[in-house]
Amino acid sequence: MRPDDLPDKDQPLREDVRLLGRILGDTVREQEGAETFEVVERIRQSSVRFRRDQDPAARKELEALLDGLRPGRTILVVRAFSYFSHLANLAEDQHHIRRSRAHRVSGAAPRPSSLGHALARARDAGLDGPALRALLDRAQLRPVLTAHPTEVQRTSILRAEMEIARLLDERELRTFTPRERALWEEQLQREVLLLWQTRMLRTSRPEVIDEVAGALSTFQRTFLQELPALYGDLEDALAEAGLGEAELPPFFQVGSWIGGDRDGNPFVTAEVMEQALSLQSRTILDHYLGELHELGAELSLSLSVSRASEAVRALAERVPAKAGDEAYRRALSLVYARVKSQRARLHGGEPGKAEAYETPAGMMEDLDALDASLRTHGGRLLARGRLRALRRAVSLFGFHLVPLDVRQNSDVHGRCVHELLEAVRPGTDYASLPEARRVALLAEELAGPRPLASPFLSYTPETRGELDFFKAAAMGQARLGPEALPTCIVSRTEGVSDLLEAAVMLREAGLLRPAEGHLGLNLVPLFETIDDLRRSGELLDGLLQVEAYRRLLRGRGDVQEVMLGYSDSNKDGGFLTSRWELYKAELALLEAGRRHGVRLRFFHGRGGSVGRGGGPAYEAILAQPPGAVDGQIRLTEQGEVIAAKYGHPAVGRRNLEVLAAAMLEASLPGAGAEAEPRYLEAMDQLSERAFGAYQELVYGTPGFERYFWESTPISEIARLNIGSRPASRKGGRSIRDLRAIPWVFSWSQCRLLLPGWYGFGTAVRDFLAARGPEGLDLLREMDGRWPTFRSLLSNMDMVLAKVDLGIASRYAGLVEDGGLREAIFGRLREECVASMEALKAITGTTELLGGNPALRRSIQHRFPYLDPINHLQVELLRRYRAGDADGRTVRGLLLTINGIAAGLRNSG
Repeated sequence: MRPDDLPDKDQPLREDVRLLGRILGDTVREQEGAETFEVVERIRQSSVRFRRDQDPAARKELEALLDGLRPGRTILVVRAFSYFSHLANLAEDQHHIRRSRAHRVSGAAPRPSSLGHALARARDAGLDGPALRALLDRAQLRPVLTAHPTEVQRTSILRAEMEIARLLDERELRTFTPRERALWEEQLQREVLLLWQTRMLRTSRPEVIDEVAGALSTFQRTFLQELPALYGDLEDALAEAGLGEAELPPFFQVGSWIGGDRDGNPFVTAEVMEQALSLQSRTILDHYLGELHELGAELSLSLSVSRASEAVRALAERVPAKAGDEAYRRALSLVYARVKSQRARLHGGEPGKAEAYETPAGMMEDLDALDASLRTHGGRLLARGRLRALRRAVSLFGFHLVPLDVRQNSDVHGRCVHELLEAVRPGTDYASLPEARRVALLAEELAGPRPLASPFLSYTPETRGELDFFKAAAMGQARLGPEALPTCIVSRTEGVSDLLEAAVMLREAGLLRPAEGHLGLNLVPLFETIDDLRRSGELLDGLLQVEAYRRLLRGRGDVQEVMLGYSDSNKDGGFLTSRWELYKAELALLEAGRRHGVRLRFFHGRGGSVGRGGGPAYEAILAQPPGAVDGQIRLTEQGEVIAAKYGHPAVGRRNLEVLAAAMLEASLPGAGAEAEPRYLEAMDQLSERAFGAYQELVYGTPGFERYFWESTPISEIARLNIGSRPASRKGGRSIRDLRAIPWVFSWSQCRLLLPGWYGFGTAVRDFLAARGPEGLDLLREMDGRWPTFRSLLSNMDMVLAKVDLGIASRYAGLVEDGGLREAIFGRLREECVASMEALKAITGTTELLGGNPALRRSIQHRFPYLDPINHLQVELLRRYRAGDADGRTVRGLLLTINGIAAGLRNSG
């Protein structure tokens, strides 16, 4: 298998893709025979020729080849093209690493989205060292890993791919002898063979703890090393710029939902959360033990030729040793023994020969003593090595490793509170009370310490499960510290009572103590629908008027976190309206916070695809309204995005740097995507029309629900073992009940990607009809001068570049009702073409991604390898739905879902 020709500037990428494609082709030939290889190669050539020349004869040849495949060979063809996409992804990642490394080596000016560029912007904005450090002292930057069913790759596949990535990087960093080059390529062949002989599909749906383990593998591979290293680089850059040499506070951490997110996932229980916390804690303690062991081997300093402080000597004296003059090594052995005892205390096992550390602060105190001694006595370079990284790791990860958020739907809390109140105050009938009465009752309840639950009463399994879950959270905080479980998110927040119900549940577990004004977790409303976003400012204003809650918030520094749901708001109102209402909600929430003297921190629930809020994080953060970042921002990293952005250490490091740079730039004086009033008026008009078009199609068109289920592989996606969470909230076929993730994933599979653009063409057409030529001039001005609008168009550009109406029409052919098929697909095709033309008219380009040729080449290069998989998926869907019970049909179908997701990358 060979790549198309690429421009000379991408010659190394072309060579990597050619090398990996050749090895894959050789593997297919050796493992499956020359005949299978020839079939795969003929399909590839026909597909490339059709894409390059739009040759009808090539298309007919391609269709004939694919339609003539036997079931067994169909699976082999799907696997071959799927693995080519996997390997092409690795080659592209390596090319990004190569280009980034070359840029740094060249000494050229820092690129946008780099820390160097952000610090230069800070200097230009007039920030000196103290001002910048004051910003970082109050900052919080936290990407949060979530386990959503869009990560279709097995951990075994990811491990093999990471080894291939390591080999590609190794070649960049060293010069081989001919023998070494031959051995290197043999190892590469071995890894590709391992991929080919590894099962792509899971045989069973993963359990929650499997997803926890998958996330922890990313910590072990990337975060544990690269996050401390990033801090070191930032501190050094500040020092070189004359902005001071003090160590930075731990403002940048990585969080998780995995094991704490109960919203719609019945498998996240109190026991599972305890297991997640334990597994995370063991992982970081084992990391510390390994690093301490290596550090002890390194720091062999002898007091006969070096010196040590009294603090280090005192630590050393507590450990008997033959080599009594090696004070640093002896002190480290004490730290090792105390960490080992802490691990035994928390998780069992043999303790060390010293008392356990009670908190990470105790461990940090001892490591700080070692650091200070080295720096004072001529060992500054030694202090800046492994010890520096370990000290930073302890400040970031503590004994818990990952701050784990908990989340539940407000409806569940409401039912629990109703039951608890009814048990102690029969006839209260809380569920039937109007909102104002609910708020008053809950505020009164929160003013007192008396719990509602009693060990002598029995409760429904739902209420008992929630009580047990929050009690387990309280125990987790007691064992690992409050940092281990910092946040409670309330999904579907529609009223003030929804937050107060959650507060009552926290009180039942002792996580809220009214008499002390103590709130043990941040209580975070999640606004998910268009209507909820529109009312969010009013709701927050009402919440902050409840004195019982306001008192609790003062105890948390008068900071209120608010989560914004990109996925569900998009499914509810379409891409354009979702983005606009999110922007306006932030403005309304900021204003409500200012009225009450409360600072807002926004948590952005973004998905992998543009239809779920995805897209480049740097541009998205800089496109926030003025004052929306101000040093603090959280955002989710979901599904296949985790492996794509953080699976490879160098790629992960670059993406972490991008987040840090964006947060800094968006927090500078005068930063933020402020818009002129006429821009806001234009967006209101565009959004109103796009919203109407989207809602009318999805929720107002008779038969659309049937069209969706028949023209996409949504039913089959539900069978793919890609996540622990059910695809639908209620198990039915209603689009309103369907989770946003499989909704977007399904449209990606059929290459229509509807959630990322529908309604835009209609909105622009009507806007221009009303405004005339001046309307287009205004939209072009907004694209040039307003980052929010430019980011919206850029993301849509990427989505539309992946759309293929020809392939989408084949999926439409799966709809049995011909009249329904023609009516709806005709509308989709018309709106898609209108959206493409409107986008090109505004951006002034003649083709999609005209301003991003590298991405355009990447996407176009993938199409010849995706097209055959899409063709086979349609045929397999047709056979499967017609009752074909051959197990190979089902397996082949699920493999196509995997392959298309890999080829599109950010598809769900």
